[in-house]
Amino acid sequence: MEMFIDGVWRASVSGDTQPVTEPATGQVFDTVPTGTAQDADDAIRAADRAFHAWRQVPMAERVRIQKACAQAMRDHAARIGGVLHRELGRPLPAAIAEITRSADLLDVYAEEGLRLQATMALASGPGEKTIVTRDPLGVVVAITPFNYPVTLLMFKLGAALIAGCTVVAKPAEDTPLSTLMLAELFHQTGLPAGCFNVVTGRGRGIGAAMIEHPIPRKIAFTGGTAAGKAIAAAATGTMKRVTLELGGQSAAIVCADADLEKATTAIARHGFANSGQFCYRVNRVYVERPVYDAFVEKLTAKAGQLTLAPAGGTGDLGPMVNEKIFANSEIQVADARTKGARIVLGGDRRRGAGFDDGFYFPPTIIADATHDMLVLSEETFGPVLGICPVDNAFDGLRHANDNRYGLAGFVFSGDLAKGLTLCEGLEAGSVWLNDIHRSSHYVPFGGMKESGLGREKGRYGVESYLEYKTMYLSYEVAS
Repeated sequence: MEMFIDGVWRASVSGDTQPVTEPATGQVFDTVPTGTAQDADDAIRAADRAFHAWRQVPMAERVRIQKACAQAMRDHAARIGGVLHRELGRPLPAAIAEITRSADLLDVYAEEGLRLQATMALASGPGEKTIVTRDPLGVVVAITPFNYPVTLLMFKLGAALIAGCTVVAKPAEDTPLSTLMLAELFHQTGLPAGCFNVVTGRGRGIGAAMIEHPIPRKIAFTGGTAAGKAIAAAATGTMKRVTLELGGQSAAIVCADADLEKATTAIARHGFANSGQFCYRVNRVYVERPVYDAFVEKLTAKAGQLTLAPAGGTGDLGPMVNEKIFANSEIQVADARTKGARIVLGGDRRRGAGFDDGFYFPPTIIADATHDMLVLSEETFGPVLGICPVDNAFDGLRHANDNRYGLAGFVFSGDLAKGLTLCEGLEAGSVWLNDIHRSSHYVPFGGMKESGLGREKGRYGVESYLEYKTMYLSYEVAS
């Protein structure tokens, strides 16, 4: 595939390309251009030209186009999901589900656009009016990771477009194809040329050129904390707005009076989804001692039922996307073993027919984890859970908060007052009590501390692409 800029496919000005590899087999199945600073400039200037027209399109028409794009995603979910399955390795049904659920978010953003309003203060004197309105920021650079490439793009694109902004997207090197397909699909569905551009390449090359470019007014980034800090620092050069959704090391607290069946079902489902490759998964669990052994036993049994999907086969979980991401799980398990933890499930790379060519790591549970182990302090981004006994739930709360991340938290308690107290005490942007649902499209999503800046989804997401403007009006009062 080529890059999609100003409504057309085009190669990099350098002519260089880079491979797209199927994680399940290790085989290259496509290539994309290795973009340059010139490619970035071309895409940004196309977006800037489109912005001056798109911002003038009436909201009702922007809503109509965005809803049509959402429906086109549903109509083509199997085709795009099939490509996402190949480039990411996630089982096909889950890849298709990402497309359809992302389409729902586009609809939510469209509905929020219809609710945007200006205000007029009533305290003005005769012949004076003061109006507070909101203008679209301008060109937005959206930089997205590999793990949920379509969902995390729609977090940004759907909000930006409905606000009247235009976008240049830079997908992850591992998963660029689904984003490129969406750009063409949206253009075919009626989104004007230049409103949604996609450039490909390596982050330190084309990414830096986009961030430092003087035209964009916002950087929307999901990815690692170190990269997010570098982006925030670079953005200050031109005072760009930033939304940063960064790393997580999310903790669950399980009280002695919790419903262990419900708790272990939720944690097994959430902790190992997408092979653990997402930021707000359960990474560590603090369990009160009276139920610690029973919890470990039940969780191990349920996680042990999850299956790995071999190349060409079916199963619950796919391979890790690449060797770098895979290595982190191996390192954390080895670290825990060395320091005396019990590996009660998994712990070693899966080998055999259908697995040898991919980076397959099974669901892994580390019991008796301690805070000198990486699994309780650093993000894993893999299918590895650390379990730690605590004397009481508030010790668990203290440990949960004693971390540089603050993306999500989870509490399981039969005592509602105690559970709510723990939820209120967690330093996290999203907290779940007694179950773990998908994050809602209607409410804010984002992190505290080093897990990021700003919020996405719902009206909160749209508002982050708007700038307040105050207009003071004077006129002759009719007599």
